[in-house]
Amino acid sequence: MANVEVALKEMMTGIEGALGAAVVDYTSGMALGTLGGGKGLDLEVAAAGNTDVIRAKVRTMEHLGLQSQIEDILITLGQQYHLIRLVTGRNGNGLFLYLVIDRERSNLAMARRQLKRIEEQLEV
Repeated sequence: MANVEVALKEMMTGIEGALGAAVVDYTSGMALGTLGGGKGLDLEVAAAGNTDVIRAKVRTMEHLGLQSQIEDILITLGQQYHLIRLVTGRNGNGLFLYLVIDRERSNLAMARRQLKRIEEQLEV
């Protein structure tokens, strides 16, 4: 089982083209940990903003009466993919993994697969 620090390192080193990673509590919008990022990618701001994305999607699903759970959310930008993966383990309720990858240097399908594996191993 991986803790937050190990999960962040795996996201950044094990996923080709990773630019930034965070583990976020979407009940508060606070990042439990971040790695990477930089001048054009403030992971603390992204964590708070993506919390609103998750809350809006959950609310919409409730209004529609959908009983399914969100696995991940993909936001496609011109040069980046932003992946949001909800943590579903018993200790991860209310958390999500956030990963930004470079579109030119990464394989989206492989990144999603690896992010799922990291999420499954996360212990908080």
